[in-house]
Amino acid sequence: MSPQLILPLIPGGSTQITDVLSVWRSEDKWTYFMGMNPLYSHHPSDQRAFNIHTSMLIDTGACRPIDIINTFSVAKSNVDRALKKYRSEGLDGFFKPRKVRSGGTVLTPEKLEKAQQLLQKNRRRHEVAEELGVPYDTLRKAINAGRLVMPPEHPEIATSKSARDLVDYRAAEGMGTACTRVADRTLAAFGICDGAIARFEPCLDVPNGGALVALPALLSNGLMEGSKELLGGVKGYYSCFHVLLLLAFMGLCRIKTVEKLRGYTPGEFGKMMGLDRVPEVRCLRKKMDELSASDAAEKWALHLSKFWMEADPDAAGVLLIDGHVRVYHGGLTKLPRQFVSREKLCLRGITDFWVNDAVGRPFFMVQKVVDAGLLNVLRSDIVPRLLNDVPNQPSDEELAANKNLCRFVMVFDREGYSPDFFREMWETHRISCITYHKYPKDTWSEDCFQQHEVRMPSGEIVTMRLAEKEVTIGTGKKSIQVREVRKLTETGHQTSLISTCYEGPHTLLAARMFTRWCQENYFRYMIQHFGIDLLCEYGTEAPDDTQKVINPAWRDLNKLCVSLKQKYRYRSGAFAEMTLHPQSEESPVQYEKWLVKKAALLEEIQNYEHQMIEGKALLKETPKHINWAQLEEKDRFHRLLPGRKRLLDTVQMIAYRAETAMAALLVEPTVDFAAARTLLQNLFVAPSDIIPDPIKKILLVRVHSASRPAANRSFEQLFEKLNAVQFEYPGTDLRLVYELSGSRFE
Repeated sequence: MSPQLILPLIPGGSTQITDVLSVWRSEDKWTYFMGMNPLYSHHPSDQRAFNIHTSMLIDTGACRPIDIINTFSVAKSNVDRALKKYRSEGLDGFFKPRKVRSGGTVLTPEKLEKAQQLLQKNRRRHEVAEELGVPYDTLRKAINAGRLVMPPEHPEIATSKSARDLVDYRAAEGMGTACTRVADRTLAAFGICDGAIARFEPCLDVPNGGALVALPALLSNGLMEGSKELLGGVKGYYSCFHVLLLLAFMGLCRIKTVEKLRGYTPGEFGKMMGLDRVPEVRCLRKKMDELSASDAAEKWALHLSKFWMEADPDAAGVLLIDGHVRVYHGGLTKLPRQFVSREKLCLRGITDFWVNDAVGRPFFMVQKVVDAGLLNVLRSDIVPRLLNDVPNQPSDEELAANKNLCRFVMVFDREGYSPDFFREMWETHRISCITYHKYPKDTWSEDCFQQHEVRMPSGEIVTMRLAEKEVTIGTGKKSIQVREVRKLTETGHQTSLISTCYEGPHTLLAARMFTRWCQENYFRYMIQHFGIDLLCEYGTEAPDDTQKVINPAWRDLNKLCVSLKQKYRYRSGAFAEMTLHPQSEESPVQYEKWLVKKAALLEEIQNYEHQMIEGKALLKETPKHINWAQLEEKDRFHRLLPGRKRLLDTVQMIAYRAETAMAALLVEPTVDFAAARTLLQNLFVAPSDIIPDPIKKILLVRVHSASRPAANRSFEQLFEKLNAVQFEYPGTDLRLVYELSGSRFE
């Protein structure tokens, strides 16, 4: 007899198992339907009834084992075991009493009751065993024996990446690829809805889902601090939070430019943010322009630097300052040439003057299209800002009572060496400076040096041979008494530093100066991992008319004078050699040629000398610097639009600080800071399962296991610390819970 066909109808609100089979789940009962007709029902916690009914459905051909596995998220071994028992022993096999095992003295009835309560709260097995003080195997055996029951998980059906890709592809026929929230987008287009609401869906294997682990660190480091008040407003489906969070995730996942976002699936990034997809590249650029309009990005960066200093006043007491050139290879404008020390060349670009703390974390950056020099930037831009922003500065009364007390300490390289500047900073502002000695005098005796253990700002203990003396640098009224500290290297070289920091031991001065490598490492790390050197602007603007620039006429005259001087030196040397070694008069022909050559050299020397005198006089009369408005049209340059890049730089600074904070949580005797950063880089791009549970009000981020057990142990320790914070995803009531794939059943 052929089976009768059943219309593919299922009750509303039920979960589909097959075309005709479904299950309606509530808190107190599960009911299985064949079409619209109910078949079985049982309590959700009745594991025995669940095994019986699912085995009967599989055995009768109503569904397949894979359908039960996917619908209820149970292990394949459990389904196979129940089906085998049903087929071999029938229903009686599920009601046979279990064999009584010996033992049971460790898990007393009181501990069993407490263990069951903990398991009902979805606590992991090893956590329960640790809290009860019993071996893990004892707890596992109790669960296997049926004395403890693991609560089943009942999330909605989580979609696979292949299924989501298919849905996103089909959506392209409508509003666009992965635009599945049509109603919300329509409301946003008409201005009825301003900013999409985060709505998470159960998803498996979300690429780069591990970046969600950094969300608490990003927000605690100021990702949304003052953004609504200071950044320009954006309207539409994507809000300011969505744009900033996407830029932060891009930085952590090493997507260095907005253009490179085209190579990533937009729907998958959207699932990490509770959206259907992230904005397309052109839309993202437009949103960034709106956020950074009217110098809003610069104002936000100013606010964040003060926020970071107030959050860590001790770190703001010692500041590393250095310039860094970003080379520009575009063709929108011919930027002035800057000397790039890492390339040993003069290349077109802009100069950023960075202010970092003693361990390399950035506070702020001052950008100059025309390199005015470190000292000028310190005087005009950096020092006034630090005087206003650095917290916990001593009062005027405290400074008057202690003649050696300073407001804060600035550390920079030899470019900032200037006795006049040191004197100005100390006498006018009581700011201490530390730098390398540009003109160290005689070598000190090795007997002056003693072995010291120096604690670096990062906590590392370094052994150095140090010596200290008080010296005077500068001449006349510009002279100043400073502390000179020298370090003796293994090769016998003496590295000299000078400081106007008159308090504290000389070992502290050495630690502050020789920790400058932290800032250099910051530049190298940001170039390699965050692409901070990239200048990808698509517009220019005229700089301030009063901007001082090098006079092209002066540059040409100076180049001519240098060329004449070199020619004069070469010919003067040749003339001197001919004078010291005259040609013998025994050969009249050779002697005559020698006299003619010497006379020609003398004439050239006199000619070059005359040209040098005229060139120097003309150079002296020509101003070295002129205003930008005084440049001829052929010599004029424009500055790149700063807004979009300034916004991206600020978000990348937040991402770097967040990564640094997380790396500190991973450091242990077997994992140093560099290894911790490598672990985080792998974590951020790891695929993850995102499972929301509105009933328990949690958003579970289950990160896939790493390639090494040691890395998994580090991640588990990190997740425990983050879970203890009980951080809620912004805009929702869902608490973020992180775990490693498979750890729930360990």
